[in-house]
Amino acid sequence: MTTTYTKERTLADEIAPAVERSLPGVEVLAVELLSPSRFCVYVDHPDGVDHDLCARVTRLLDAYRDDYTIDVSSPGPERPLRKPEHFAAAVGLRVSLRTDGDVEGKSRFKGELLAAEDGAVTLSTSGKELRIPYESIVRANLIGTA
Repeated sequence: MTTTYTKERTLADEIAPAVERSLPGVEVLAVELLSPSRFCVYVDHPDGVDHDLCARVTRLLDAYRDDYTIDVSSPGPERPLRKPEHFAAAVGLRVSLRTDGDVEGKSRFKGELLAAEDGAVTLSTSGKELRIPYESIVRANLIGTA
């Protein structure tokens, strides 16, 4: 796995519990490095995500400001998928995903998510079904329909 994805997972492991503990109802969906000095935290809340919520999350992350510029965003139509429960909620929808190594000669896929089971997702892509283990997935998003 590349350093970028390792760093994203480390940041997510640090940031998600702190934000979710401090702001009840907020779920940290993903942390993505946009550059070596900038990251974006994607959050969701049952009542929606507004500017005020993004500002509160940003203030919670002040300790990271010495090293990073911080963006906080709602998931939008291309919602990030990182956890098994995210994938389970997206079964039947079109997704784009990237793996940390080749799966049948490729590392980038688009298709319909057919299943999200213990250990792996099943994707229909290019006319065939492909099983991809969760631990191989470094990024995944819904494909916006707009």
